[in-house]
Amino acid sequence: MADKKKKALTGIKPTGNIHLGNIMGAFLPALELTKTYETNYFIADAHSITTVNSGDTLRDLTKQVAASWLALGLDPDNSTFYRQSDILDDFQLSWIFHCITPKGLMNRAHAYKAIVDAAAENGDKDADANVNMGLFSYPILMAADIILYSADVVPVGQDQKQHVEIARDIANKFNKTYGNILTVPQPMIEKSVATLPGLDHRKMSKSYNNIISIFCTDDEMWNQVKKFKTDSSPVGEAKDADEVPLYKLIEVVVPAEVSKALKADMAKGEYSWGSMKELLFESLKTRFEDARSKYVEYEKDANYIEKVLVEGAAKAQDQASALMKQVRQAVGI
Repeated sequence: MADKKKKALTGIKPTGNIHLGNIMGAFLPALELTKTYETNYFIADAHSITTVNSGDTLRDLTKQVAASWLALGLDPDNSTFYRQSDILDDFQLSWIFHCITPKGLMNRAHAYKAIVDAAAENGDKDADANVNMGLFSYPILMAADIILYSADVVPVGQDQKQHVEIARDIANKFNKTYGNILTVPQPMIEKSVATLPGLDHRKMSKSYNNIISIFCTDDEMWNQVKKFKTDSSPVGEAKDADEVPLYKLIEVVVPAEVSKALKADMAKGEYSWGSMKELLFESLKTRFEDARSKYVEYEKDANYIEKVLVEGAAKAQDQASALMKQVRQAVGI
């Protein structure tokens, strides 16, 4: 009898357009895990309510994320693909976790600390003025998202590692209090593409408005690529490719032999910023041609997307029910 596969779980929050950083750093590495893991993929729509305050907007963003997953190759028959908010056990487990989680643990969460630090820098009298309780306790709901399905590993970027560590702390606290019921998850860091440079060389992020979109028109994509910040080096000036953000971005998109040749050309000064941007643009079109075409079709078919998510929720509920029965028995509800 073959050993049972371990489970990997990935959630994407629908808060804006999916960009190259999301795809290379989260979607594609997560989809690779279907080869060796049982996989759960979910759309974290409940998490988005902390910042998205329109029901119509959230539903539209959720549809975009679902279309992105499907276009990039997610097979709902080979994985469990669902909408977070369809599984009410998630919220009940989150409340149980709230009741055993020390406030001090949440005080140390990076997202909360960043807002408090920004308020202090601005001289605001109330450091918590821009903090709602959903944002403050965000990591507790994330812990429930992970632990409810007994996930063994969670692929995350380095900046999200703390959330999995908090989930581990909560699972260990529960098990110490109520018995060894919960699986303690491990973070899985994909170091090679953990962080991609955006148009301004900071981490590619919707927050910085420095992204390169994939699911858009060619003109929209090119208008983003051509804005990538470069210096005033003339043609003929040698460059160490590993120190050039534009090269770092090209390197993760093009075939290895292409990036190797470009690196050698840059060392000899045989390159131009314009040609490098054109290479990136054409490579993006080639690499994601099939996905972009499928995305357009999926986004038009809201009924199919809904069908896939409802069927996936039924599979996810089956996974969650047995554990929640044990949890409720243990806590006495």
